[in-house]
Amino acid sequence: MSPIAPTLQSFFTDRLAKQRRVSPRTIASYRDSLKLLFVFVQETSGTKPSDLCWDDLDAETIGAFLDHLETDRNNSPRTRNLRLTAIRSLFTYAALRHPEHAELIQRVLAIPAKRFDKQLVSFLTAAEIDALVAAPDRTRWEGRRDRALLLVALQTGLRLSELTALVCADITLGAGANVRCVGKGRKHRAVPLTTATQSVVRVWMAERAGQPDQPLFPTRTGRRLSADAVQRLVHEHAVTAAQQCPSIRADKLHPHVLRHSCAMSLLHAGVDTAVIALWLGHNDIRSTNVYLHADMTIKQRALELTAPTATPPGRYRPNDALLAFLEGLQ
Repeated sequence: MSPIAPTLQSFFTDRLAKQRRVSPRTIASYRDSLKLLFVFVQETSGTKPSDLCWDDLDAETIGAFLDHLETDRNNSPRTRNLRLTAIRSLFTYAALRHPEHAELIQRVLAIPAKRFDKQLVSFLTAAEIDALVAAPDRTRWEGRRDRALLLVALQTGLRLSELTALVCADITLGAGANVRCVGKGRKHRAVPLTTATQSVVRVWMAERAGQPDQPLFPTRTGRRLSADAVQRLVHEHAVTAAQQCPSIRADKLHPHVLRHSCAMSLLHAGVDTAVIALWLGHNDIRSTNVYLHADMTIKQRALELTAPTATPPGRYRPNDALLAFLEGLQ
C-alpha cells in the first residue's frame, strides 16, 4: 500500500466529509485535481499511484504539474490556482500527521498562486437574451426543456451546478413563485420568478410530470443533465440565435454568461448591489462590484452629471430667495 494512501483516504472521509462538511461538488473537484496530479507523476516518473510516497510529491514535482496544466492542457491561471488549492488543502492536513516530512510539506505550501488579469465580465443585452430564448425548437421535447432552462438561468442567475441540481420540488408556483437552491457554503436561498418565467416553467413541469425528487431538467432517459450537456445546448442555441442577432458570439457564450446577464439586467433596472449579491448568493457584496465596472451606462450617467469643461470656475452663491430665507432666520 502507498505510504500516502491512509492520509489521502482520511483527508476525504474525515477532513472534508466529516470535519468541514464540504459539498459533494467540492469533494469531486478536489478528487479530480489529485487524480490529475497522480496521473502526471506516473507519466513523468513512472511511479504508480499505488507506490507513491511523500518524496515523490515535492515542490519541484508540484511546480512541474502546475506548468503542465497551463502549457499542455491549456488551462487558465484561474484553473491552475483551483488545482493548487486542492493540493494545499491535502498538504495542510498531512502536516499534522507527518511531521517527519515538515520541510517538504512547507515548501509545497509556499508555492504561490498565479496572478492573472481580470477581464470585464461578458453579458447579453436585452435583444440578445430575447434571441437566445427564442432559439430552441419548441416543437421538440428537448427544445421546450431548453427554453425553460434558459429562462430560469437568465432570470434567477443560478450557477451551473445549482441549475443542474434542481429537482421538481425546488419550484414553487402561484403566489410568491420562486426557485430554491443550495449554493456555495451550503447557503440556502430562494429566488423569485417573474410571471413570464413562471408561465413557461408551469407548462414545462406539467409536461415533465416528474416526482418531487427527480431532476427538473432531465435528459430523455430521466437522468440529470451534466455540466457539459448544458454547455453544449447553450452553444447550440447561441449559434441559432446568432442568425437573427449577429452580435451574439456563440464561441464566447457559456452558461456563466447567463448568470452575468441576470446581474446586469438587475443593475440596469436600478436594483441595489446588496440585493444583487443576495440574489446571486455571493458571500461578499464586493463580488458584485465586477458588474459595476462592466456597466457603461452607469459611467455614462456619471459623465452627464459632470459640468462641461467650458464652464468657468466660480464660487457657489445662493439665489436671492434662499438669501432672504436665511436672513429671516436671524
